[in-house]
Order: sequence, then structure tokens, then C-alpha cells
Amino acid sequence: MNPLRWSLLALVCLASWPLFAADETGPREGALNTYLTREPNDTNGQLALLQQNVFKLEADQTVLLFLLQYGNRVHLERIFFPANTSDHEMIPGFVFTPAAGIPAGTRRPGLLIVHGGFHENLDWRFFRLVVAAVEHGYAVMFPEYRGSTGYGETIYNNSYGITDVADVLASADYLSKQDFVDGKRMGILGHSRGGMATVLALERAPQRFQAAVEVCALLDFIAYMSYKPAARQQEVAREKQFGGKLPSENLPAYLEISPINNVGAIQTPLLALATTGDKIVPVGLNTERLIDILKARGKVFDSHIYTNAPGGHTFFWGDSEEQKDCFKRSFEWLDKFLKP
Repeated sequence: MNPLRWSLLALVCLASWPLFAADETGPREGALNTYLTREPNDTNGQLALLQQNVFKLEADQTVLLFLLQYGNRVHLERIFFPANTSDHEMIPGFVFTPAAGIPAGTRRPGLLIVHGGFHENLDWRFFRLVVAAVEHGYAVMFPEYRGSTGYGETIYNNSYGITDVADVLASADYLSKQDFVDGKRMGILGHSRGGMATVLALERAPQRFQAAVEVCALLDFIAYMSYKPAARQQEVAREKQFGGKLPSENLPAYLEISPINNVGAIQTPLLALATTGDKIVPVGLNTERLIDILKARGKVFDSHIYTNAPGGHTFFWGDSEEQKDCFKRSFEWLDKFLKP
């Protein structure tokens, strides 16, 4: 190659280098986050700031309530753990262990408990499940994935099937590396959207978990978008991955985050639980179809569909025979593979 061509090639490589570097290392150096104005003069700004402050107070109140009720039985530690996405965020979460401590050299199986909701977080409804899991022999982590409330606008920013799943998998990596956790015995349990994140995590990281439970999981996101009110449809569509478009205009983006479309990738033993009469995540559109596919693909699974359990979609939190049976089945399944 003559000297002129070498010079041109060198110039092209130099011109392209910042682009390649950005792909490898994440955001370009000097890129800044944007935050809410702390002293807004406009009404919308004031309301947005007030909303985030209220969410933070609610999160702090939840911690105090847990400590008052169960602090003598379970140790709660608030943490930030590193995300595995290119923005290198720190994600909030909780780790729960026995109040009496874990003897040195002892390793417990790890269990992630994944909340649902469009913008929710740890609240009192999870207390009994968390305490039962710790007293059953698990080290429990509750990730507050992006989309959760109580931690400011950066964590509040929602991304169905993208950052929520990435943060759940990052929390599994974090928990598995703790001295008191056996990283080869990892379980995950999720309800509603948490069930969606659970099944997506199984599909995207087939070797990460050794047992899983989904309860009333949202599994077909396209079906979900078909029956939700227009205001919710538009709110979801505004998320970055959808580009402001509904499924009719951007179908691939919605197919990608619908767990029902990639069940074949699941290698983790999965327990599927749901109830008829679910008015938020209809069982016929979601868990019943999942069961059929798991069976057809020869997967390791078990399932149970309750008949009109009190509370429907929220039966998992009620004080009922169905809820007690749900907890019993969940721990029997997890214990079978994780052996606490």
C-alpha cells in the first residue's frame, strides 16, 4: 500500500476512534445526567419535585415499619449495587438475613424477590414473604430496579423488559458474590411485572438461577397493550425502546420483551402459579399459555391455577387459604432445588 493510502487509513481510524471507544466503555466522557430543578418556579416542576420527595419519604417509612415489626427477627441492609448496563448506574436494593447473624463459613442459597407494578417498590405487603424466606434458610435480596419509586428521577425512569431485567440480573450477580451466599444455589420469585422480569431473566441468562417461581406473571406484553386504557398505552409507548409508537407501529420492540415468545430458552425449573378471575393479568392470556408451552417443550416445571382466589391478581398478599397454599408450594419448589 502506498504512503498516501496509509495516511488516509490512519485518518479514518483516528476519526472513528471516539465512536468505537463510546461503544466499548459506555457514555462519552463529559456526558451529564439531567435532574429535576431543586427550586422550581413553575407548577409542573414543583409537582414533579414534590412527587419524588413523597416517594422517598414512603420508602424510608417502609424501612422503619419493617424494623418495628420484624427487626428482632430479620436484619435489613439498604444497599446500592452496580448495574451491568453501559451507563454504570448504581441501583438501590435491600438484603435480608437473620437478625442473629449467619455463622462464619456458612453459605445460604440466595433468593431474589422481584416486585411488580408500573412504578412501585418494597412495601408492607412483602414483609411476610421476606421474613418467611429468611427464616426458611435463604439470603434474600429485593432489587429496586429502574422503574421503582423512592430513589429519585434516575431510578424512577421506566423501561419495561430492558433495564428492569438488567437490574434483576445484576442483583443476582451481586448477591451471589456475598460471603454468606452460595452462588451456585440461586432462586428467583416474582409477582405480576416482577413475574415478567423473572421469566425474562430466565430466558436471557439460562444458567443464572437454579429454581424460579412466577406468580400471576405478565407474559404477553402485546396482549397487555391491547386491553389497557389509552392513557396507559401512551405512557408505555413513550418509553425509549418503543419510540412513542404502539405495537401496530413498532411490533418488534414489544415482541422482544414478551416472555411468552421465548419460553424455549428457559432451562431453570419453573413453578407457575396464578388464579382465575385475575382482572389485571388475565390467566388465559398469560400463565395458562406459559404452562402449555412449557409442557410442549419438555421443560422442568410445575403449576397450579387457583379458582377465583380472593383478591384475584392480588391474592398473593391476602390472608387466605389460597395465599397460604401459594407460599407453601413456592417454598417446597425452591427447597427442592436449592436445599436451604
